[in-house]
Amino acid sequence: MSEFEFWVNGMTCEHCERAVTAELSALPGIVDVQVDAASGRVRLGHETTLDLDAVESAVEDAGYTVRSWPQATNA
Repeated sequence: MSEFEFWVNGMTCEHCERAVTAELSALPGIVDVQVDAASGRVRLGHETTLDLDAVESAVEDAGYTVRSWPQATNA
């Protein structure tokens, strides 16, 4: 499994965390989603190559915007 961590703007509460988690969990190959509204951090566990456009669209569908895209790491 590989991990990818990035940051999202606009999340403020547990509802925000659930909305982002639900959208990202629906993407193919995603096996784990960890969202922290306080810091804006999102960590994805994935088993396939990530489609960053799909990830960004999922975040936007939840009502938020991606703040930054750091490098992917292997876990």
